[in-house]
Amino acid sequence: MKKVAIIGAGPAGIEAASVLAAHNCEVVLFEKSAAPLSNILDKAFLFPDFSAAQELADRLTAKLLPENIKVLCEKEIVDIKKIDDEFKLFDKEGKTYIADNVLITTGYTLFDAHRKEELGYGIYKGVINSLDLERMIHYKQITNSMGEAPSKVVFLQCVGSRDEKSGNNYCSKVCCVTAVKQAIEVRKLLPDTEIYLYYMDLRMWGKGFEELYREAQEKYDIRFVRGRISEASATFDNKVQIKSEDTLIGQPLKMTTDLLVLMCGMEASQGTRTLAEACGIAGNYHFIATQGPHLSDNATAVDGLFVAGTAKQPMSIRDTITDADAAAFLILSK
Repeated sequence: MKKVAIIGAGPAGIEAASVLAAHNCEVVLFEKSAAPLSNILDKAFLFPDFSAAQELADRLTAKLLPENIKVLCEKEIVDIKKIDDEFKLFDKEGKTYIADNVLITTGYTLFDAHRKEELGYGIYKGVINSLDLERMIHYKQITNSMGEAPSKVVFLQCVGSRDEKSGNNYCSKVCCVTAVKQAIEVRKLLPDTEIYLYYMDLRMWGKGFEELYREAQEKYDIRFVRGRISEASATFDNKVQIKSEDTLIGQPLKMTTDLLVLMCGMEASQGTRTLAEACGIAGNYHFIATQGPHLSDNATAVDGLFVAGTAKQPMSIRDTITDADAAAFLILSK
């Protein structure tokens, strides 16, 4: 029986484990957190259908029931060595594990908005990030810095993505549709609130996403402003004043808002960075490099060592699960 080690119990790791187990592989799934699926469980609803994140988490968790899947939580793998035809994995405590193949699914982390000091995250209470807002939506309690329902909410796209100053020139792919989804959710909870969304250009990648954008304007009265916010500052009444430019009309703008929501992009997680460096497979922006973007996108330069999901580039949950299936079947073919 082939023994496969999977590092990271997010949607990619669980989906791949399920496929491999169904084909009689022995799977050990390592997760450094106390429980799987942390990047799904911190969300309320998922685009494009507004399904509950908990429902998807429950369905994925059910895939871990087969006896030939062993899940080890609070186990952080920090190094992998290939010795002859097998792999030796080392956890943070120095314990070792043996596998025939290894799949890295260590995922992403959200860009730290503290790095954009000019936007005031962590300085002004009215400036939050997309994850902070997602938690508010989850508990149906969207409040400003005074604990009151906001009369105005402003979203800012591309924080930490497509941004030379932060060092990330790539597009994180899901921020645009996430902002539209969250804006609609805010409108449903706060029907009388003014909602603005600042964007460089909207990249609505998937099926149904463009329709969601149009619905946001036509049905939910979300106001889209093409431009960038250059600076945020506090006002005497605990609001946030933003300076920006409407690039369609070429005019500078000032606006006061109760909440400024920073739509932060994806970065390679620390686990991804650690293993990419340790195994000599680091690519651009600390993601894991693959052999090629078409027929070899789950294979790395190390024979028998594979990668799936957002450990190699930003992608949606749907694309992550599809990519995990591809990685699993590639492993089975070896």
